[in-house]
Amino acid sequence: MKKRLVSICLLFFASGVLLLAGCMVGPKYSRPETAADTPDGYFHAGMHEEDVNDFADVDQWWERFGDETTAALVVQAMENNYDLKAAAARVLQAQAALVQVRGRRMPDVSYSLSRDRSQRSFNFAGRFSVLTENWSQNISVAYVLDLFGKLKRAERAAWAQMFGSQANEQALINSMIATVIRVRIDIATLQRRLAIARANTTSRQDTLEIVERRYKEGLVGPVDVRLARENLEAAKAFEPSIELSLITAHNALDVLLGRRPGGSEHLPRTLEDLPDLEPVPIGLPGSLLDRRPDVMAAELMLRAANEQIGVSIAQLYPDLTLTAMYGASADRWRDIWEHFSETYSATVLFSQPIFKGGQLKAQVDAAKARYQELAANYGGTVLTAIREVEDALVTEQMLQKQLEHTELRFEEATAAENLSQERYQRGVESILSVLESERRRRIAEELLTILKGRIWTTRVNLHLALGGDWVDKKYSE
Repeated sequence: MKKRLVSICLLFFASGVLLLAGCMVGPKYSRPETAADTPDGYFHAGMHEEDVNDFADVDQWWERFGDETTAALVVQAMENNYDLKAAAARVLQAQAALVQVRGRRMPDVSYSLSRDRSQRSFNFAGRFSVLTENWSQNISVAYVLDLFGKLKRAERAAWAQMFGSQANEQALINSMIATVIRVRIDIATLQRRLAIARANTTSRQDTLEIVERRYKEGLVGPVDVRLARENLEAAKAFEPSIELSLITAHNALDVLLGRRPGGSEHLPRTLEDLPDLEPVPIGLPGSLLDRRPDVMAAELMLRAANEQIGVSIAQLYPDLTLTAMYGASADRWRDIWEHFSETYSATVLFSQPIFKGGQLKAQVDAAKARYQELAANYGGTVLTAIREVEDALVTEQMLQKQLEHTELRFEEATAAENLSQERYQRGVESILSVLESERRRRIAEELLTILKGRIWTTRVNLHLALGGDWVDKKYSE
């Protein structure tokens, strides 16, 4: 029995030697050149710093806004969002797939125990029957020698796909956090706009009272009263549209937080002032390749496709499978444990595909075409990432300029409104001037609020485009 075991061990030792002597066919991966392979910085960097080594200020950036509500909403989304739970499940699937592929490179060991009992009838100088019983047990080992790297390439592809699924999960987390903050900003902006609309309604009610009093005194005609009433009703009609937008924004936030829409409490208005817009380090375009998870995921899928080319090429070469079996077979249960009932075998199987109608060559061509497709997708993903950074940078600059002019516009419109009301009460200005000045002041004030919200959102988009560290440590561990 010991000699048999030694023979089996020698067989698999020889397989290991052959395995080490094998080679791995297929192309070696190298990162394709993209638009990010340049020492030039962003065209619209402006006041932002270009520090390719220090991104500490990008991490946990939303906490610098000093809004506890925003930080709490991010935590709730991380814990309860269903899209994130689905992404986590996809990562587990990729991990399980990797374990399965890795297992193909290991020996397949199995044990079997069987009992066979049968009766046969014969007619030889009279009918008689024979009852037989057989017990057997076997332990078998099968091992596929990866002579040309087919299994190793497949494992590498599975590794890349697993890390790609993790990068996609991180990209979804980034996008989800940004979406939560943007909805938070929209809600705060709508709350501010609703407060302005209600204040405008109150102001127009006061104007109507002034007009009606002057009408009773015979100082103005009925047209002024009608115009003032129409102005008031227009203000009242504007409020429900803002309330509707506010309710739907709350519903969207509820879905992001994984709770039933419509039951959430109103958020406090804590975002009326502009955020801290100090310059942030943006690095060079090349830094996006290793920071943005969507770009990393695209490259990992490209790596997996490169390994699949090697898998398809290796299928053109021979396979060598080693199989060994040791066991026992006897008529009685107790005999299968005796040395005289032992059985064993060792098999070396060499197989080489000769003709399959061009199927294997077509698989190689398909794998190469798949790689070319993903290489093009990767280049496009990099271009999109650079564009998003450039868009965020230039949008912030243009919004800041627009904000400066709008602030001056609001100041002038407010002064014009006060002056027109004063002159109207003195009888030297018409009601049309009063209503027009009120309209202009309302538009300027609302636009000012909207611009502040857009600047908030643009800063969110900038951090998202830079691919910062979005996840709190207690969720990433």
